[in-house]
Amino acid sequence: MKILVTSALILVGSCATLRHSEKIEKLKNSISYNNKSVVENYINTITPEELRGFVEEVSSEKYDGRMTGEEGHNKVCNYIKTYYDSLGIKPPTTHPDYFQKVPKSSLPDDVKDSQNVIAYIEGSVFPNEYIYITAHSDHEGIVEGEVYPGADDNGSGTAAVLEIAEAFKKAAEDGNGPKRSIVFLHVTGEEIGLYGSRYYTNNPVFPIEETVTTLNIDMIGRVDKKHKNNQDYIYVIGADRISSELHFVVQEANYNFVNLELDYEFNAKNDHNRYYYRSDHYNFATKGIPVVFFFNGEHEDYTKPTDTADKINYPLLTKRTKLIFATAWYLANSPERLKPEII
Repeated sequence: MKILVTSALILVGSCATLRHSEKIEKLKNSISYNNKSVVENYINTITPEELRGFVEEVSSEKYDGRMTGEEGHNKVCNYIKTYYDSLGIKPPTTHPDYFQKVPKSSLPDDVKDSQNVIAYIEGSVFPNEYIYITAHSDHEGIVEGEVYPGADDNGSGTAAVLEIAEAFKKAAEDGNGPKRSIVFLHVTGEEIGLYGSRYYTNNPVFPIEETVTTLNIDMIGRVDKKHKNNQDYIYVIGADRISSELHFVVQEANYNFVNLELDYEFNAKNDHNRYYYRSDHYNFATKGIPVVFFFNGEHEDYTKPTDTADKINYPLLTKRTKLIFATAWYLANSPERLKPEII
């Protein structure tokens, strides 16, 4: 009798596993790029030369290390908003100057007022559904008389968002605009504790319940020690925490367009570095929004005055930016909205 019961349990367990594997396979098969040539047309507008220009600008000493609330950071925010305005990418109607003020009362005691920068391209079919592409624009400022330029942290992420925005704008001008709205969000106060993204998610400009997903970019221009002999990689963190579908979308985008190694080491729930909790996507995740964090890992110049633009690997930054663009393209144009569920 015990043998029969055990056998029955094994059979039930096998059937359950089979059903689960079938669900996974069905989900994976549902994700495809039917218009690869169109995507490639715009993905190829993302270039090392343009990314270099953005990184060199944002990490310039004239911005004094972009400390939250200080004049240098205010100036780089002006540079970002002026760029969007020059492209004709509009601000939210509620914030016509592109700025969401983050008041001193929502920041640490010794930090002045600051601002998030917001621009967006309205969706053609689902304008009230929003895909966020985020990066923090602040850095360490001036420490003991030395400017911390933050070329990788997070000049690289800032550059990627600007270049992705330009590619989507070109697509929109050609009649291939996104079906869902895409929000380009540059948040302040990340280095001092994720304050800008926390303020935004508690005071959203667009309805938080209509936020489909957030793709967060924080340090994607360098190579860490682990990958010095195999540099075509990116750490992918958090994509499977809230949405199984998002996890597979990133993989499909990678397979179709760039073929980087997707490293999930830091995605482990017992990761002692706790990177999932340490960048701006996390404040969206606390609202139940599917998120993914793209990251190159720490390197010898991390949070040092030696994190300069000349050390960025621009061909690799380009590949990683293309991956994020392709992921955003699918999410913005898929027939069905991304599902916040784990299979």
